[in-house]
This record gives sequence, C-alpha cells and structure tokens, in this order.
Amino acid sequence: MKYAERLQEVKRVHWHMVRKLINAKEAQGVKTISLASGNPDLPTPPAIVEAAREALRDPTFHRYPFSYQTRYGAAVASWYRDRFDVELNPATEVRHLAGSQEGIGNLALTVMEPGAVALIPAPAYDSYARATRFAGGEVYLLPLKAENDFLPDLTAIPADVLDRARLLWLNYPNNPTGAIAPLVFFEEVVAFAKRNGIWVCHDNAYSDVSFDGYKAPSFLAVDGAREVGIELNTLSKAFNMAGWRLGMAVGNPELLNALAFVSFNTSMGLFGPSQIAAIEALTADQSWMQERNERYRKRRDIIVDGLRAIGLQLQRPRATLYIWAKLPPAFSDSLEFSKGVLDQTGVWITSGTFFGPAGEGYVRASITLSTEDLIEAMERLQTLKL
Repeated sequence: MKYAERLQEVKRVHWHMVRKLINAKEAQGVKTISLASGNPDLPTPPAIVEAAREALRDPTFHRYPFSYQTRYGAAVASWYRDRFDVELNPATEVRHLAGSQEGIGNLALTVMEPGAVALIPAPAYDSYARATRFAGGEVYLLPLKAENDFLPDLTAIPADVLDRARLLWLNYPNNPTGAIAPLVFFEEVVAFAKRNGIWVCHDNAYSDVSFDGYKAPSFLAVDGAREVGIELNTLSKAFNMAGWRLGMAVGNPELLNALAFVSFNTSMGLFGPSQIAAIEALTADQSWMQERNERYRKRRDIIVDGLRAIGLQLQRPRATLYIWAKLPPAFSDSLEFSKGVLDQTGVWITSGTFFGPAGEGYVRASITLSTEDLIEAMERLQTLKL
C-alpha cells in the first residue's frame, strides 16, 4: 500500500519527540509542567455557551449547514467595524472558517502550486510552511531578527524569488516572538505586494490578547490592503473558544471567492449552533476581555521575571500568549537546553527550533496555565544548575 509523496514533506516529528520525553519523565514519578501549548485554559463565557445550547434545540440546525443561513457574516462585519474601524461587506468580504487553521490550509491550496513560492517569516507557526509544501509550493524564509523588532526585511528578497512569489504570510501580534507591528509596516507591505503582484495573508489570531494598553490593529485598516490580500482571524484566542473551531477570512472578494471554492470541496460548513455562539460572542458585550487579559498579564509577568532570574534575555511582550526568550550566553542549542530543563526540573519549555532553524538560540513559554502552576514552574527553574 502506498501513500502520497506529499505526506513525507509535512511529518510533525517534533511534538512526538517532546511527548516521549515528557512521558519518560512522568514515568519516573515526576509531575511535569508543560509551558508549550497556546491552548487557552480559561472557559468560554457562559452567555456564549447558553446561546449554543438554545440553538441545539432548533431542528433547523440539524440539517446540512448549506440549507440555512445565519447572521455570522454580518456579526463578523459588525465586530470588524467596532473593533478595528474596518468596514466589510458581509456578502463578499467575509467567509467563515472552522478556525483560522482551515484558512491556512485551504489558502495554500488556493494559491500555491509546483514552482510557486510562499514568503514565510522565520521563526514562525509551522503550519504556514507545512501547508505550502502540502500544496506543492516552495518556501522562502524571511528572517525575523531582534535588531529589526522581529519584522521581515522585504527589501532583501532576491529578484528571482520575487518573480515566482505568490503569497506573503504575516502574523502580528506574532507567534512565537510576541512582536507587534505598527501600521507603517503594513503600509510598506501593501506597497510591496502591489509592486510585485503578490497576495498577502495576515494571520491576526492574537489581536485581542494584549496588555499594557496596547491594541492590535487589523492589516485591513491600511489603505489598499484589501486590494492585495486577506486577513484571518479566530475566536479561539480572543473569546476562549479554541475547541469550538470558529474563525473567519476577510478582505479581498476575489481571493475569498477562490478560497470558498476550495472549502466547498472539503467541508459542508459550520454547525449552526456553533455559528449562533459566534454571533453572540462577536456582538455581545466584550468588556470581560479586560479582566481576562489582566489575568494573562499577571501570568506573563510571572514567567518574564522567572526566566530573567535564571539568565534568559527577553522583552516583556505586549500581546500574544507567549514569551520568547534568548538562551543564556553559555548555551547555543535550544533543544538541548529544553531537554536539560525538563530533566532537572520536570518543566518543559518549547525549543525555539520547533518554529524552524531561525528559532535556534531561543525558547518559548506559554501563559495558558493557572497562576499556581506557573509559580511552581518558575520556582522549579530557580533550582537549575546551568
């Protein structure tokens, strides 16, 4: 029996290795604490859950999703207007997704093919590169360096790469670095995309996880942005709804229409009660996020202070669920550092190389654990013999 060759390009060996390491430590009787996951641990607000519960009783939603319509698109447009000051046409400039992950995979299938190149920041969420390769495309990495505030240098891309480039991936606030992007950078991106005839996809998954007064913008807030691209967003991080699989793609109608064609071949649409929950989330009072983000801020500070105390170098991020930290000067191998930390303390911190070779020399810690667990993890780290 044979499988498609493309599967060899997208195997995820890192997490399998990490799971084996953690399991082995737990087999020794050690309670491990993993700072790896970006999976929000706080519950979905009760009003959203109740909206879905009530919708479950409606037999309309027991049929295929294509047999009915909800106000999901209108709710997304309303949220973008109120949250980002961006006007969207719900009929042509909004497409629902089963989480932004669906958008990443299907956009690659929409745009990429053998010979085409995707411009992908490095380090980055690995799905951008995996989706590109799965679609037969090639990856060209754009280094994100601390001295450039973890923004890519678009002027450094060779002409022969630009000739074959189809798609530029961006993600701010950024995973894994926690970096943020000013609107002037997005203005440069729009000019770059127009000049080179390249689509842009901005993954804005962490727009509403922010601290210290920072408010993340939308790529579409820049003049001309929707002429060259789209933005993905999700309810996973903003609304504590990662398990609901609800997201959206917004922006260029032509690209969204092509994306929808791919989606129609892989999905029947979103379950109706889930759509009703999304509408409640997007249109109801969202002031609860301030308290949620304050909890996250306190967790961020616990990790920042703890990692600095053992010699890691880092900036205090103003957004996302992550802390990106440079290894102490005596260390250069991220994976070996992470293994050593696990062996000595039972705490797992994600190796920067999980996000590609450009992540070497760094580790990433997540704030999606209880305050008590984070305090314990940082106390354990203070016992490290580095």
